[in-house]
Amino acid sequence: MAKLNVNPTRMELTTLKGRLKTATRGHKLLKDKQDELMRRFIELIRKNKDLRLDVEEELQASFKEFLLASAVMSPEMLEEAVAIPKESITVDIKKKNVMSVNVPVMNFIRKLEGDEGSIYPYGFAQTSSELDDAIAKLYSIMPKLLELAEVEKACQLMADEIEKTRRRVNALEYRTIPDLEDTIKFIRMKLDENERSTITRIMKVKDIINKEG
Repeated sequence: MAKLNVNPTRMELTTLKGRLKTATRGHKLLKDKQDELMRRFIELIRKNKDLRLDVEEELQASFKEFLLASAVMSPEMLEEAVAIPKESITVDIKKKNVMSVNVPVMNFIRKLEGDEGSIYPYGFAQTSSELDDAIAKLYSIMPKLLELAEVEKACQLMADEIEKTRRRVNALEYRTIPDLEDTIKFIRMKLDENERSTITRIMKVKDIINKEG
């Protein structure tokens, strides 16, 4: 805590009281914002955790199918089968304001290339059913994977905003408000001292006048 460098006048006291009132109100608003951000952040973290567990579980199942496929297909054939992607994905990103945080809202547009919506980037003559299953599983996982990317980005932005808000709350709570309170206390003390000194001088003057009278 540190006293501000100001003149101990009544005008300055009034100004500092106004600043203290504003700082106290600002602290409350920021604290409320911080609490609400934390509540929403926890909700997002839970959603992120559940989504990640689902995605990891489904990816593991798909990788197992790839392993089985690699056991019955040569590395060259497997690489050739998946070398050219069948699906293209574009993203349209908009923003949604959540407690002053511009959270991305991602609209993923998936498009299959070539023949009639087939998800497989190869013919079936020299590939295995295990590879078909792996590709099918990956295709079905993609919406959750894309949603996970959106949620994780939102979590990151929310965490950054929480940290910024926390620093502002702490600055007000532990620096600005105590400094203002100490300075107001100092000015009141000085004004009281001046008032007592003034009263003492007046009394002395009265005594001198009375004696001369």
